[in-house]
Amino acid sequence: MSEDTLTVTDNRTGTTYEIPIQDGAIRAMDLRGIKVSEDDFGLLSYDPAFKNTANVRSEITFIDGEAGILRYRGYPIEQLAEHSNFLEVAYLLIHGELPSQGQYDEWVHEITHHTFIHENLKQFMDGFHHDAHPMGMLVSTVGALSTFYPEAKGLDDPDARHMQIVRLIAKFPTLAAFAYRHSIGMRYAYPDNDLSFSGNFLNMMWKTTELKYEPDPVLERALDVLLILHADHEQNCSTTTMRAIGSSQADPYSAAAGAAAALYGPLHGGANEAVLRMLDDIGSVEAIPEVIQAVKDGEYRLMGFGHRVYKNYDPRAKVIQELAHEVFEVTGKNPLIDIAVGLEDIALSDDYFVERKLYPNVDFYSGIIYQAMGFPTSMFPVLFAMGRIPGWLAHWQENLLDEEQAIVRPRQLFVGEGERDYVGIDQR
Repeated sequence: MSEDTLTVTDNRTGTTYEIPIQDGAIRAMDLRGIKVSEDDFGLLSYDPAFKNTANVRSEITFIDGEAGILRYRGYPIEQLAEHSNFLEVAYLLIHGELPSQGQYDEWVHEITHHTFIHENLKQFMDGFHHDAHPMGMLVSTVGALSTFYPEAKGLDDPDARHMQIVRLIAKFPTLAAFAYRHSIGMRYAYPDNDLSFSGNFLNMMWKTTELKYEPDPVLERALDVLLILHADHEQNCSTTTMRAIGSSQADPYSAAAGAAAALYGPLHGGANEAVLRMLDDIGSVEAIPEVIQAVKDGEYRLMGFGHRVYKNYDPRAKVIQELAHEVFEVTGKNPLIDIAVGLEDIALSDDYFVERKLYPNVDFYSGIIYQAMGFPTSMFPVLFAMGRIPGWLAHWQENLLDEEQAIVRPRQLFVGEGERDYVGIDQR
């Protein structure tokens, strides 16, 4: 008997099965062979919210939640945040390797010169209500891009796939910034190809009457780091949505719109906004002990603590905490940071939090920095999506090229009524 197998005895029949184990997992289809009779469909696994089901074999991102490790293509997130920039990380996620100087220069040139959007798309955006939420506008306009590039449906053509990837990364900041400008009634500020990826986004967000916008280098770098930290996070809700839509061979614009819609949910992309509301609600450092006691009594919930994956300190939160102080040197100190640090100090030392492995996650500090930089809370999920787009595209492409994948179609366990006859409305 091989050691790399799972031996299962079906007590219904007394039959024993030997199921191969590969990479710490068994294949769900191997369970189908466990039957009580020849015409039995076979055994299914039931896993609400896919808490213990792997649906892909991926080479993109590695997470060890117990150890607090996050790596993109093998590179620790801490090293990428310190030494790299967002466009280089985007190249890494999509192509699998860090670029040479020539590859990097070509990549930056391609993205820089595809930032403009068709004027008709601007007219489409003008049709939204004057106070439309920027994330709702982003979801709609990203999907609308597919109508401007019908060649995006040529998924078998590597060159066509590459062009759509470039366009999506390049145009995402433009759509995001235009959505914000529309929501506050300001004219759109066009891209400036002389600026970096993050600098250009800040230009499109904040430019007013000056002939040329000059971003603050500290804030420009801070935004770049925040985008890197959000660039990918394995099989989360929005990435799984991107893969699921892509599995039907939909174009990447439609898939990205679906992924952005998933991110729009408050349990996913809106978590850092919830942290800010919580910190405002606490109000002062002096109120922290009372809040902590309320948490222990089950009367209050701390936002930004704990994570489905991480059972240790979120490595992204460590980077962001250090980044916050650099930003505050430019913007002035956000008073909420003292409350946040006070909460974190208790969480790292109090047995209640340590035993439950409730450590700060990436959302705990990111909203404080975004707020200090001048971004309204309505833009928080938009910024998240802008950072996540290269990760979505990397997974979309990997799924497309994976011969094991097919159109996503989960099974269900039917627990409803059996067959029954229709009864007329006058007899009910």
